[in-house]
Amino acid sequence: MSDASEAVTTQSSTVEDWTQALAQSVGSPGGGAGAGVMLAIAASLASMVAGYTEADGRQQQELADVHARVRSLRETALRLADEDASASREFGAAFRLDRGPAREEAIRRASVNAAKASAVLGERAIDAIADLEWLAANGNRALVADVVVALGALRAAVTGARTNVSFDLAALTSAGRTLEQIREEQPALWSTVESLDDAVDRIDRLTDEVNQRSAPTGAG
Repeated sequence: MSDASEAVTTQSSTVEDWTQALAQSVGSPGGGAGAGVMLAIAASLASMVAGYTEADGRQQQELADVHARVRSLRETALRLADEDASASREFGAAFRLDRGPAREEAIRRASVNAAKASAVLGERAIDAIADLEWLAANGNRALVADVVVALGALRAAVTGARTNVSFDLAALTSAGRTLEQIREEQPALWSTVESLDDAVDRIDRLTDEVNQRSAPTGAG
């Protein structure tokens, strides 16, 4: 399955083939690529809601901008999912090398590359929160459930990116680095973890607000 999984991409494979590759114990695609697909799902649902939404005046341009961004995000997210799958292959290959300086350098390089791939995905997910916030407030009310599902998918993308960045940074200890050295050498990646934590809280608050507004009259 290893050779087959390397040929599977979000661009050229069916959902059946891609998820079958994800189900295999090879790690590529893995959770990071899955986070990318979840981001694409969030963007796709946001695009659908935007397409069903009507607006007047200044909001008409705002809606057009939201729609353009989420359409573009869907394509970007799928590309990032495939890039994460490639980074995962490099990561796994590094740990299979014989112990020694070459292995340590390969782990360091692969860990940083994997963390950067997840960080970029996480940053794109953070950017999408404002657009879903706009749709939650101004989108077609009949599609409120789709907004909530999009928020759930976005949360999965953010938490996946956050954990992957954190794990990949921690993996640098296998290359002989201490956590303090890692923090000093990779300050941007280190701070990304905090930004993604904040993003999860923001998504949770927005989801609660939407759920409260959409609750049946007189409910709990």
